Amino acid sequence: MKKGKEGIKRKRERNSRRPVLVNPLENWTPKTELGIKVKNGDITDIEQIFSSGERILESEIVDSLIPDLTNDLLLIGQAKGKFGGGQRRIFRQTQKKTREGNRIKFATCALVGNKNGYVGVAFGKSKETVPARDKSIRKAKLSMIKIRRGCGSWEGVPDSNSIPFAVTGKCGSSEITLMPAPKGTGLCVEKECAKILSAAGVKDIWSKTKGQTKTKVNLIKACMDALARLSEVKIQPKHYDTLGIQEGKLKSKE
Repeated sequence: MKKGKEGIKRKRERNSRRPVLVNPLENWTPKTELGIKVKNGDITDIEQIFSSGERILESEIVDSLIPDLTNDLLLIGQAKGKFGGGQRRIFRQTQKKTREGNRIKFATCALVGNKNGYVGVAFGKSKETVPARDKSIRKAKLSMIKIRRGCGSWEGVPDSNSIPFAVTGKCGSSEITLMPAPKGTGLCVEKECAKILSAAGVKDIWSKTKGQTKTKVNLIKACMDALARLSEVKIQPKHYDTLGIQEGKLKSKE
């Protein structure tokens, strides 16, 4: 019995020594004017920042305004294995030949989104894997964009499951065309681009690709270019209701 009591005491002592998890936003000291407004509560919605056109320079601003933000790493690394038979990795490794030896660097591609109209993709590079991952996630939060969604059916059902019209994006020789699709179609697109569209809140879409699509970095950039071009097309006010076009988060979820 004494040994059992001593074991319980030791467990309690160990638990008391463990550090208490603290919200990083509580210790955040903003350095920009925009960050000070967010910290003081003057800005409570990220839509106010997008409408004003101000530039976000602190990732904590996005964390505080979009609490349901999720992040993921896209598979951009080389396929290891004999004759290229391995699986792709989240880290892309490059080497530079020098007299002292090989200098290795790792690159990652981070994806952040709330599955409700906001998405961001960015690349990070470092000598080690963990700093490259953290750098890419931070840059992705700073480069978030707002996308348009609408009905993908020719019948004009007022829903926002797809995109309102076809749009094309290009990077290098990789070119991708995103086309609206009716409800229930799913994401008929390349796997990494499907992750981007899912993080943006798009549920149904068709796609068509051209060029060197095996170059994942260029294909991902082309997909983001296509999503950014959705907001450049001018739309007549009468088409907003018929096609169910909404920018950013859906009004029904507010």
